[in-house]
Amino acid sequence: MSDVLLVAGVAPQPGILSTAVRRLRETGARVHLVGAVDPDELAEDLQLDGLCALPLNIAKDTPTRTAARQVPGERVWSRIRREPWAREQARTADVLVALDAHAIYTVWRFAQRNRTADARYGIQAAVQALTERKDRPAAGALQRLANGLPSSSGLKQSVNRLINAAPRAAVNAVTARPIMRSRAGTQLWLTAVKTPKVPDSLRTKVAQQAAKGMAWADRPDGEALILTATASKLRKPAARARMMGEAASRELKAGMPPRDLDSAVKALLDVADQRHRADQNGGAADLLNRAMTLAFDRVLHIDQLTSPLAEDPEGFVAPFRRSLAATTVATPRGRRQPAAPPPTDRPLRLLIATSANDNFLKLIRSYYDAHPQVEVRFVDLAANAALKSVTWAAKPMLEHRLSADSTPYGDKAEERLRPYLDWADTVFVDWCVAPAALFTLVDPGTTRVIVRLHSYETLSRWPYMVDFSRIDDLVFVADHIRDLATTLVPYLRGPDAPRLHVMDNAMDLRGFQIDKPAEARFQLGMVGISQVAKDPRWAVEVLRLLRERDDRYRMLLVGGDMNPNVSVASREYLEAFNRDVRELEASGAVRRLGPTDDVPKMLTDIGVIISSSVREGCHCGLMEGAASGAVPVVRDWPFFAGRPNSARTLYPEGWVIGSPQEAVELILRTTATDESWRAAGQEASAYALREWDWSVVRHDFDRLLLDDPRS
Repeated sequence: MSDVLLVAGVAPQPGILSTAVRRLRETGARVHLVGAVDPDELAEDLQLDGLCALPLNIAKDTPTRTAARQVPGERVWSRIRREPWAREQARTADVLVALDAHAIYTVWRFAQRNRTADARYGIQAAVQALTERKDRPAAGALQRLANGLPSSSGLKQSVNRLINAAPRAAVNAVTARPIMRSRAGTQLWLTAVKTPKVPDSLRTKVAQQAAKGMAWADRPDGEALILTATASKLRKPAARARMMGEAASRELKAGMPPRDLDSAVKALLDVADQRHRADQNGGAADLLNRAMTLAFDRVLHIDQLTSPLAEDPEGFVAPFRRSLAATTVATPRGRRQPAAPPPTDRPLRLLIATSANDNFLKLIRSYYDAHPQVEVRFVDLAANAALKSVTWAAKPMLEHRLSADSTPYGDKAEERLRPYLDWADTVFVDWCVAPAALFTLVDPGTTRVIVRLHSYETLSRWPYMVDFSRIDDLVFVADHIRDLATTLVPYLRGPDAPRLHVMDNAMDLRGFQIDKPAEARFQLGMVGISQVAKDPRWAVEVLRLLRERDDRYRMLLVGGDMNPNVSVASREYLEAFNRDVRELEASGAVRRLGPTDDVPKMLTDIGVIISSSVREGCHCGLMEGAASGAVPVVRDWPFFAGRPNSARTLYPEGWVIGSPQEAVELILRTTATDESWRAAGQEASAYALREWDWSVVRHDFDRLLLDDPRS
C-alpha cells in the first residue's frame, strides 16, 4: 500500500477535496493532508488517514520581516516545515502532491529529502503516479512535479503543456530562490526552454519567466544560461539575436563580462545588416545600437582593471568593421566647402561646446574670454533643452546615418545647430562623444571644426558614430591616446584624415607651488580615487610594503569615493578597497580627505604623489602633485605598458616603475633624507612648470585657434 501526502497552500474546496481523496484511496493508497485547512469545513465522510490543519492564511501571513520578503510558496514552506508530523509523513510518503500553486515549493523541498518519492502537482498527476508505481520498482531518483513543473518524465512533455496546464502562479512557484539556486533547478529550466517543436512566442514566454526567477534568486549566470539556451532554439534570426543580446545584458548588469558577448554582438550586427539591405533602417539602427551598447558597456572597459580594447583593440572592433550597417554609419560624407581661414578684419568667433563636462575648459574659456582677438560663445548641450534632445539620441542618429535620404531627426539636428554654425568661425568640441557626433551629422559649411579627444572616448561607441571627414583638427591629450584612437579608427591614418595634434590639458600649475613641512616626506598621496581605473588598491599595496620596512609612512586620499551605484563591478571594487584599508584607517595609516575645492592646500602635506592607475590620458592630479614639489611615483599604466608610447614616454625617466616593489625602492631612495626628498621634489616641480603650465601650453592653443592652418 502506498502513502500519499497532500499539501495545501490555500484552503481546498470541500467537494473537490472529497473527490480527490476518494480517487486516491481507490488506488489502494493511504492519504494524509497538511496545510491550509478548516477542519469544520471538511466533509463528514472524508476518509483521511491523517490531518495536520494549519491556519488558512499561511500563504499570506507575514509575521517576520523575512516572511514579508518571501513569495507565498516560501511562506507556506516556512510554516509547514515547523510541524514534526508533516516532516515525518513527508519522509515516508510514496507520493507528494501539491494541491495548489502555493504548495509546489513545499513539495519540492520535501522531495529533496525523500528521493524515493514521486512529486506531483494536481490529483490527476498523483493518480497517474500511483498507477505507474504499481508497474515498476520504487524510484531511486527524485522526480519533479509533472503537471506544471518539469520532471524526468515531464521534461518529455512540450513546453506548451507545461505553461498552459499550470497557472501563472505555478510557474512563479517553481522559480523560488532555492530551486533556481540549485543545479537541478537550472537544469530543469534549461531542458524546458530547449524542448523541440515549440512556437517561438511560447518558448520566449517560458524563458522570460525562468530568467525572472533566476534574477530573483540572484543568479545572473543562470539568467544568461536560460536566455542563451532559448536563443539557440528560436527560429527567427531577429528574435534569436535580441535574446542573445538580452542574455549578455543581464550579465553586464550584474557586473560580469558576458561569456557569449562575441556571439551576441555578431548576431545583432548580422540582423542589422539584413535590415539595412532591405532599407529597414529604423530596425537596423535599433539592432546596431544594441550591439554597440553591449560591446562598449562600461563594465567591460571602464569598471574593470583591464579591457578587451587594451588586450586586442583591432580584434575587438573587427565585427563592426565587417558589418555593413556599422561601416555605413562610419562612411565619410565630407563637407561641401573647405573651412575658411581665421578672419583678419575682426575677432575670431569661437564656439566652445561640451555636454555637462567642462572640467578641462575653465582656463581655456577665461583666457579667450579676455583675448582681444577672440569672441567666445559657450554652449553646454546638456543644459540646452532643444539641443539636449538631439545630442544623446543614439538610435535616431544611427538611423539618419544609415539612410540615404534625410530623416526627421536629421532635419531637427540641422535646424537646431545651424544658427551656431552660421555664427562661428571655429567650433571647439570638448570630448569626442555625442556632441562631436552631432556636430558632424550636419554639413559645417565654412566653419572650422576642432574636436578634443581625452581618453575615455576610446573605450566608448562614439568614435564609430563621428564623421571625421567633417573635422578639421583632432586634438589628443597624449601620444598613447592618439596611437590607440588611430588603431581603432583607420580613417585617422588615411590621407583625408583631420590634422592630428597632441596638446597638454590647460592647467594653472604655478598655483600649486607649496612649501611642505618636514613630516610630508613620509606622507604618500593620491588625488582622485573615484574610478576603478585609478586602482587605489595598488597604491595601498605599496603602502603595506613600505610600512613593513618603515612604519612612519602614511597615505592621504584626496577626492570622493567611487559611486557604488554606477555598476555592480564598481561597487564590488569599492567593497574590496574598503576591506583593504579598514585596518590601515583604524590605525591612522590611511586617511580619506574627501572631495575638495582647494587641491593645493591638500597637497601641502603630501610628499610623494602616486599614480596607480591602469590607464590615463595624462593624469592631471599627478601633474599637479609634481608641481607642488611632491615626488612622483607613476605606475607603468598596464593598458599602455610596453607600447611605443605610454607612461614611460609621457613622464621623465625615473618617475615610472613597473611594480609595487619597484615603487617601494624608489620611495625609500628618494625620501632617505630630507635633503634628497626636497631635491627630488624641486626637480619634479620645475619639470612640471616647464612642460605643462598654462603659461607654456596656451601658446599651443593660440597656434591651433588663431593661426591659419594652411600656412
